[in-house]
Amino acid sequence: MAQPVVSLGVALVAAAGNVWYLPALADLRAGADRPYSRRTAAAACLTGWTTLAVIAVLLFCGLPWRPTAVMAAAGATVTVALRILAAAQHHHETRDIARWAAPQPGRPPYGRSRRPSRYAVAALLGCGLAATTVTALVALASASDWGRGWALAAAPTTAVGLALAVAITYPRTARRRTGNGPARPGR
Repeated sequence: MAQPVVSLGVALVAAAGNVWYLPALADLRAGADRPYSRRTAAAACLTGWTTLAVIAVLLFCGLPWRPTAVMAAAGATVTVALRILAAAQHHHETRDIARWAAPQPGRPPYGRSRRPSRYAVAALLGCGLAATTVTALVALASASDWGRGWALAAAPTTAVGLALAVAITYPRTARRRTGNGPARPGR
């Protein structure tokens, strides 16, 4: 089957997946109103559907099957890892809720606070940057037209790099604007 036909099919499936990725996007946008496990599960959902959309673009551009398969494997790995992390977080949250609901003598009635770290987001995006860079290098190695190969390779790497920069800098600027966060001497 020709790659544009497969690309069209994959794009239609990705577009039809909006019943999953739009609520997941709403969960991520809600921020602290949602539990950590739900936000991590939403990130896993968005990663999977974004991977499918990128595969549609790669197939439409006529890239060989091998780089496309590498991208699919990388996206599936990150999606599964995020989903496993969400399940572990859900387990910890339910355990903390049970501990809080029925306090034991001699123990505080609540668990230790777990705040998300911007470094965790940066680490996830850093892994995404590494995956897109490897995919871009494979695409360049297999591309016959270097001009189109560079543009195709630079697009996903640039997008993830910009997201990484925003993830690192946004919490600092948001804390300055709202006045929330711990007071740090000298800042």
